[in-house]
Amino acid sequence: QVQLVESGGGSVQAGGALRLSCAYSHSTFCMGWFRQTPQGAREGVAFMKNDGTTNYTDSVKGRFTISKDNDKNTLSLQMYSLKPEDTATYYCVAKEKPWQPCGGSPYWYNDWGQGTQVTVSS
Repeated sequence: QVQLVESGGGSVQAGGALRLSCAYSHSTFCMGWFRQTPQGAREGVAFMKNDGTTNYTDSVKGRFTISKDNDKNTLSLQMYSLKPEDTATYYCVAKEKPWQPCGGSPYWYNDWGQGTQVTVSS
């Protein structure tokens, strides 16, 4: 089991930036971020495999960047040009299961952080 602790959420105006961090106990094959909107929809945002390959949902491409520092055991999500529709609770996730794509369904992930709130006002 991977221990995951997020930090860095907050409230910003549209066009602003935030950086989320996730401290993890050990690295896994796939790590990333999901978000859950106030309406309850859950969406995969950005993911990174242990070979450094990344993928993003279309709505954040060019605005968000996922990165990982294995020396500091920290996964980060840098978010620029934030929009009100980015408002959500963001969760850090991790899994092994290399036979599954990195990303995909939230049901594939056993390890979740507690979540951090991001609120973007217009």
